[in-house]
Amino acid sequence: MKKVVKFGGSSLASAEQFEKVGAIIRADKDRRYVVPSAPGKRFSGDTKVTDMLYGCYDLAEAEKDFKKELDAIKARYDEIITGLKLTLDLTNDFKIIEKNFKAKAGKEYAASRGEFLNGKVMSEYLGFPFVDSAEVIFFNEDGEFDAERTQTVLSARLSKLDCAVVPGFYGSYGRGAEETVPASRVKTFSRGGSDVTGSIVAKAVQADVYENWTDVSGFLIADPRIIPNPEAIDTITYQELRELAYMGASVLHEDAIFPVRKEGIPINIRNTNAANDKGTWIVGSTCQKSKYTITGIAGKKGFCAVNIDKDMMNSEIGFGRRCLQAFEDNGISFEHMPSGIDTMTVFVHQDEFMHKEQAVVSAIHRMAKPDRIDIESDLALIAVVGRGMRATRGTAGRIFSALAHANVNVKMIDQGSSELNIIIGVRNQDFETAISAIYNIFVISQL
Repeated sequence: MKKVVKFGGSSLASAEQFEKVGAIIRADKDRRYVVPSAPGKRFSGDTKVTDMLYGCYDLAEAEKDFKKELDAIKARYDEIITGLKLTLDLTNDFKIIEKNFKAKAGKEYAASRGEFLNGKVMSEYLGFPFVDSAEVIFFNEDGEFDAERTQTVLSARLSKLDCAVVPGFYGSYGRGAEETVPASRVKTFSRGGSDVTGSIVAKAVQADVYENWTDVSGFLIADPRIIPNPEAIDTITYQELRELAYMGASVLHEDAIFPVRKEGIPINIRNTNAANDKGTWIVGSTCQKSKYTITGIAGKKGFCAVNIDKDMMNSEIGFGRRCLQAFEDNGISFEHMPSGIDTMTVFVHQDEFMHKEQAVVSAIHRMAKPDRIDIESDLALIAVVGRGMRATRGTAGRIFSALAHANVNVKMIDQGSSELNIIIGVRNQDFETAISAIYNIFVISQL
């Protein structure tokens, strides 16, 4: 069996955390390919190394002295190296970084150095070969991930290694594994991109399991900032995860599922600080029934609804297309679009829409000639997700009942044909109350 293990920044923030990670890896000989993030916060008021690198590079870019800031970053790594009793010396690596900062190699190069350096420390600590991600993970010139080229080069490189450390978060515009990649050609994924690297490595080595180690014991049914001590999710499908991630559930980078999904590789979310917890399994499909009717609840605030009215709208061919054209022409994507016989409503992100609202309204009037347009702001969307909903009658009724008892007015409801999720629109001020009410009726009382 082959396992790829990815460790987040909080799992590698200090020498003490490194020792926990080392014990986890050594406890299972199948954990052969390791993807580390940059060191995260050691305590609540601490600064992540990636943020320290951004700040340091900003000074370099402004042609200001950044020696003090760079020394502070080196001190973070030296503290870990000393705590682990390693002989590793990163002095030369920091000289190269200083040189490239002065040459203004770019913010993406700067951000990637946290993972690069931590990969070197992890390699030394475990005795595993170090593989620079810039040599094996590629982006095209448009900045899009090049899956085909990466798969070819990365698979070939790792096929020669029984174990390896591959830093997360970055790759390059490079041309091949043997090329020395210039600093300016380094390219990063978005924040949390180490999750994606782990998934890419899992696909390349045809892993049996991709373990993603973080500071929580898997996915929770609801946001713990809203629901005290919510229940954990034992098993969740890729599709359910996508629905929840779209609405803000953030344990795993949402793009991380695509490489492993195609290969049928399960993901296991584990807790570095509670290594015996089984965590959450993310799978393509399963015969295991959910403990509850719902798998999870997630949501986001900050939407507005554009209500468009026109008599006999249903009989006017192309009316909906013309309305949406107004949004497209102004570079605004829509979230949901419930409609009736004479009305249609377009939900959009308020921050994105508010600066262009009059241009959009004018365009709708010009192209679709509606009778009336009304805009309602400060709305929230909540996704209730669960494969168990497909076989359970009255799920929507239970949701509405729970919200009615909580005095929450429902502004919108949308359900896809998959019956996997129900989207509910409420006012921002009712957001937390609504989530609590839904959680209570499905999990606590199970009415």
